[in-house]
Amino acid sequence: MTVSLLSYILPRQHETVIPGDLPLIQEVTTTLREWSTIWRQLYVQDNREMFRNVRHMIYDLIEWRSQILSGTLPQDELKELKKKVTAKIDYGNRILDLDLVVRDEDGNILDPELTSTISLFRAHEVASKQVEERLQEEKSQKQNIDINRQAKFAATPSLALFVNLKNVVCKIGEDAEVLMSLYDPVESKFISENYLVRWSSSGLPKDIDRLHNLRAVFTDLGSKDLKREKISFVCQIVRVGRMELRDNNTRKLTSGLRRPFGVAVMDVTDIINGKVDDEDKQHFIPFQPKEFPHLVDRTTAVARKTGFPEIIMPGDVRNDIYVTLVQGDFDKGSKTTAKNVEGSMRSLYASSFKACDFPGAGDEAISEYKSVIYYQVKQPRWFETVKVAIPIEDVNRSHLRFTFRHRSSQDSKDKSEKIFALAFVKLMRYDGTTLRDGEHDLIVYKAEAKKLEDAGTYLSLPSTKAELEEKGHSATGKSMQSLGSCTISKDSFQISTLVCSTKLTQNVDLLGLLKWRSNTNLLHQNLRQLMKVDGGEVVKFLQDTLDALFNIMMENSESETFDTLVFDALVFIIGLIADRKFQHFNPVLETYIKKHFSATLAYTKLTKVLRNYVDNAERPGISDQLYKAMKALEYIFKFIVRSRILFNQCVSPCWLSAALGSTFFFVLGLQGAALKYLPTIVNDVKLVFDPKEVCKCNMQCHKLGKQASSKQSCILVGLLLTGNPVSPADCREILLPMMTDQLKYHLERQEDLEACCQLLSNILEVLYRKDVGPTQRHVQIIMEKLLRTVNRTVISMGRDSELIVSARGPWFSPSSGWVVSAFSSLFQDFLMETFIMFKNLIGKNVYPFDWVIMNMMQNKVFLRAINQYADMLNKKFLDQANFELQLWNNYFHLAVAFLTQESLQLENFSSAKRGKILNKYGDMRRQIGFEIRDMWYNLGQHKIKFIPEMVGPILEMTLIPETELRKATIPIFFDMMQCEFHSTRSFQMFENEIITKLDHEVEGGRGDEQYKVLFDKILLEHCRKHKYLAKTGETFVKLVVHLMERLLDYRTIMHDENKENRMSCTVNVLVSVKLNTRYLYKLCDLHKECDNYTEAAYTLLLHAKLLKWSEDVCAAHLTQRDGYQATTQGQLKERLYQEIIHYFDKGKMHGCSTTPFKPEMHFLSSFQKKQAQFYENIVKVIRPKPDYFAVGYYGQGIPHGKVFIYRGKEYERREDFEARLLTQFPNAEKMKTTSPPGDDIKSSAGQCILSDNPCKSPRGQKLSSTCNILLLTSVLCVFPLQNMWIERTIYTTAYKLPGILRWFEVKSVEVSPLENAIETMQLANDKINCMVQQHLDDPSLPVSPLSMLLNGIVDPAVMGGFANYEKAFFTERYLQEHPEAHEKIEKLKDLIAWQIPFLAEGIRIHGDKVTEALRPFHERMEACFKQLKEKVEKQYGVRTVVSGWRGRGEGACLCVTLSDCDRLTGPTSGKQPRKLVEGLLTRAETRGMVKKWLGIFMDAKYLTAYALWWA
Repeated sequence: MTVSLLSYILPRQHETVIPGDLPLIQEVTTTLREWSTIWRQLYVQDNREMFRNVRHMIYDLIEWRSQILSGTLPQDELKELKKKVTAKIDYGNRILDLDLVVRDEDGNILDPELTSTISLFRAHEVASKQVEERLQEEKSQKQNIDINRQAKFAATPSLALFVNLKNVVCKIGEDAEVLMSLYDPVESKFISENYLVRWSSSGLPKDIDRLHNLRAVFTDLGSKDLKREKISFVCQIVRVGRMELRDNNTRKLTSGLRRPFGVAVMDVTDIINGKVDDEDKQHFIPFQPKEFPHLVDRTTAVARKTGFPEIIMPGDVRNDIYVTLVQGDFDKGSKTTAKNVEGSMRSLYASSFKACDFPGAGDEAISEYKSVIYYQVKQPRWFETVKVAIPIEDVNRSHLRFTFRHRSSQDSKDKSEKIFALAFVKLMRYDGTTLRDGEHDLIVYKAEAKKLEDAGTYLSLPSTKAELEEKGHSATGKSMQSLGSCTISKDSFQISTLVCSTKLTQNVDLLGLLKWRSNTNLLHQNLRQLMKVDGGEVVKFLQDTLDALFNIMMENSESETFDTLVFDALVFIIGLIADRKFQHFNPVLETYIKKHFSATLAYTKLTKVLRNYVDNAERPGISDQLYKAMKALEYIFKFIVRSRILFNQCVSPCWLSAALGSTFFFVLGLQGAALKYLPTIVNDVKLVFDPKEVCKCNMQCHKLGKQASSKQSCILVGLLLTGNPVSPADCREILLPMMTDQLKYHLERQEDLEACCQLLSNILEVLYRKDVGPTQRHVQIIMEKLLRTVNRTVISMGRDSELIVSARGPWFSPSSGWVVSAFSSLFQDFLMETFIMFKNLIGKNVYPFDWVIMNMMQNKVFLRAINQYADMLNKKFLDQANFELQLWNNYFHLAVAFLTQESLQLENFSSAKRGKILNKYGDMRRQIGFEIRDMWYNLGQHKIKFIPEMVGPILEMTLIPETELRKATIPIFFDMMQCEFHSTRSFQMFENEIITKLDHEVEGGRGDEQYKVLFDKILLEHCRKHKYLAKTGETFVKLVVHLMERLLDYRTIMHDENKENRMSCTVNVLVSVKLNTRYLYKLCDLHKECDNYTEAAYTLLLHAKLLKWSEDVCAAHLTQRDGYQATTQGQLKERLYQEIIHYFDKGKMHGCSTTPFKPEMHFLSSFQKKQAQFYENIVKVIRPKPDYFAVGYYGQGIPHGKVFIYRGKEYERREDFEARLLTQFPNAEKMKTTSPPGDDIKSSAGQCILSDNPCKSPRGQKLSSTCNILLLTSVLCVFPLQNMWIERTIYTTAYKLPGILRWFEVKSVEVSPLENAIETMQLANDKINCMVQQHLDDPSLPVSPLSMLLNGIVDPAVMGGFANYEKAFFTERYLQEHPEAHEKIEKLKDLIAWQIPFLAEGIRIHGDKVTEALRPFHERMEACFKQLKEKVEKQYGVRTVVSGWRGRGEGACLCVTLSDCDRLTGPTSGKQPRKLVEGLLTRAETRGMVKKWLGIFMDAKYLTAYALWWA
């Protein structure tokens, strides 16, 4: 077991124990506790990726914490480790959505009480940016694309590619040279030097000490290289040995020959652009060797770019000339085959050789470079580049000599081979400039070998064909030409050169300036020509050029001859660097001024020239030059100030005011330019001049230029006020009044708001500091002039107002009571503007959610200000004479907005965060809530003016989940009820408003069960104590509590995946809130999502019924839906009906589409056309009629415990419906019986669902129209078999189906087996009658179906026939138990009796059609029928078929079945069925009348008739 001893600071009595650990250790401990809680939650949520990330971060922090606690780390390592710890904490907090931690430069957490608001805001900005960069790095690593690194590369002027050569896996057989370089395949050129590694034949580096240490850095790569389309890494292998590898070693062969062996190429474009990061292959790093000691050391080769880097820093002296042997064309001479040409290059100073040729980085300089030999090739193409590094002082007398020699493979022959040709080129041209870049076609000379080795033989001759042509000789002749002792050969040889030198220029004008001492007569011309030199050439020689300019100025100090030209040249160079193309040279210029500039008297000449330009600004040509000088003013003054500092004297800056004097007051444009660039020199001027004098000069500049450009003057003042060292108080006295006037001017015009905000913040930041002297008066100046302006500006600004908000901190300190007196005359307007501004800022969430410290600081300031203003409201605006309703209203809305803002809802935070906030700031909601309560009660007689407008805000406040706050503020509702009751004798406005607002608030997420209980308890207590509100108040409270229950249920279920549950809750809320249209449309949208178009139509119909056919504007509770574009109730109603008809049509409820609109829209032709179409659809279109299902929910696990009738979907079978139902309750058990469950199932803890057969309408037909009474036929088996019987269940639903839901609750259930028996008998009689009619119409029909039907009735072997009814219903016991069933029993007997004549007719037909084979079957059936007939006629009487006319010509035979006659006839129910039918037939004298009466009976659905017509 490990025991850790922790140190603590011993407290005094009643103080908190404070750990003695380092603050960082405390922070790490707290962070680990907070992260561990989240870590566990991630495990539970199965968020594996985030879980692993947090685990790694926790492990890192634990490890680093132990290292810090060990106390063994050196200070520098401890400092670096602290940075890693804080960076890891900040990164982890961001990805876990925790609070942003702001720190100082040492990584310590900032104390907001000791930090100004401005500094705190800027610290948040820095911290947020750093964390965001880290997030981008992590994100890009996952995507294998380092975006941040690419951005860093783009901003880094010089980049490098690090290469580590691991091995050369290639069977060469001899020594070799491995040359690596970067190549641009698009431009077909190498862009870097070679990195050369000499490889031995044994497969190891020749320098064995460099084994596993073959590293090189390709440097000077810039942003232009990153933009190249492609970059390749080329590795060339040159074999060094025999001419041919296959040559036999027995012969003595020539060795040391450089022969091409092979080449390898790899595309490194992605690597160069930072898109690949594989340590085993390559690294791409900014070239800063000190930061990468594990990669770069002094043994690492540096391969520079073949050209200048994008920035050439002072002191970076370079003098490299890259020479590329391009190609040659050599005649074979006397040989039968082409020569094996070896070209060699030497650098010569006069006639001596210099070892200054570098074949590649990583290799030493050599005195002679030999090319690769191509075997028997007449036109070798080498493209071999060599770096020539000759000392600068030797360049002017140096030249390059190229010699060519045939090499033989046999050593004996090779020794006899001499140099057969020579070419050369001088490095310095005749005009003193360096050899031009590009290709050079050199003259190939031939002479005796010894003469060719003497430089004096050829140096006087032209070296290139261009020079030859200049001297009048032909360079294209086929025959050889003799020049002295040398002959010009027909052979050709080309080289390419590139000069990379900071000392050697190829520009004559620049060279003339750099070497101005050699010919001072041309100095005027050279200074003028400098401004025509290409900018790229100037910046390459920036230091030398500046040195030359200031040397010219200083060495002619007694004369002013060159001062203006030098000044203009200096302005030209500064302007050049200011150009975007060369702006990355700014650091070079800064470095030069600080470290290399040494002209101590340059300030006098520079100021004189500038003064002269200003004094003569009216002269032609001067104005333009002065503009250029003003643009370069920043660096001109840097030179002046640096010169003055070096001279260590101080001169009054009076020239500055004189420069913009009254002599050219009218040149307003120029003054504007001056003011624009003057701010850039302030910080430099303050280094050498008295700040008071500078301020006075600025005042004069401001007076002169206020009409031209006030913004620049304002910025200049700000720099003077906020610069470093801190401006003294007397400077602020001079400048603050002018600055506030300028800020007010720009803020009122909404000009340059960002700059104004930044300036105001900077000034207030200075005034917050403790080391700047007294500041109260200066703050007061700002308050009096800018406070109201800032308020108005913030009100009109968007989210860009953070700087103004952060600047307000010092304005509302406890000692700022004088603000009230400052605005005594306009205090009401000031308060109004301030309340509006505060509310806007609170509502906009100016700061990100994780800027907790910043948000809490803002809230602290707001709370203090609101409380102060509340006191002023009570003192100045409460009495009857001075009461301001709008002001008080704004106060209440502001206070509630402050209280309900997201950043103060502590219950949404973790316990750790909640504890920190409570310890530091307390619960601001309680503070402001109690203040609101007191302010409300202070209103007295004015309370009624705030009802009902303030009901919503107060409700919003009371819904805050803080118990004490709720207890303190809920009584305000009763006070509102009293106020309205005393005024109007009711509180209807209050009731309507709270119901409406409660709906919105609860749906928005506010409110809970505790609030409902407190609301009920507190208001009931107050109401019951009131004399007049006891009863009505209690009713109101119960109504609101019930509504709250429904709304809470709806809110709980509104995000449920089960849309049917959401529909049910929505309907419940609809009933509670009196058809709130919002919920109507929510329900409609749910139906449309489920394709319940019929229900969607019925839902919209509820809204339509609330509207009138009038031109009245829609009231608030009838608000139209977005997109309807209807202004009146009539227009909206018409639009709704159009949509309703559309949904009925989609739901194939064409009958419903025609009914609800007749009273209102019969005059609209368009609707009549649609109705006609719907009527046609009713007749012609086949429409599926859905089944209805009864479903019961039982058990404690299901909250319903009720029975519902469901309207099924089209063609939905019972099995499909049950499967859909059980998906909603996966744990439910489907009951296997249809009988109602017992108490054991109802009280069980499980879930049981009873789903019964499809329902029918009360008249036995499937439901096709709205009906709220449904029948369910269930077969219940009761053994033994002879006790089987059939029952009917009648369900009455709460609402008609179809309706606004696909299901409704069953309100009553009636079980009636007797009615089911009546219906069964009726259906049996109808079936017999129908089949008899069919056989009479068509004698050819088969007799088998008739046989089965008749036999099943007359001889019921299994089911028992109607004998079961006799046993069940025709007993004395049943009649005694069911006396009300007497009439139905008589009806059942009558149907049994009527079955006999139908059977008789059927048996007669069967006897006529039966075959002889089935005659025994028929005879048995006749015997059974005879017994049945005797029994029935004896017990229930005789019935006969009514007969009419017979025969085709005489008429027809009418066969009628009567049932339910009592319902049909009404008052004539006492008549016998026989008499009724006889009466009907007596009146039906014609065939048309018979049809008419039959149609009436069939439509009435009380009489089923069949007529047989004989044609």
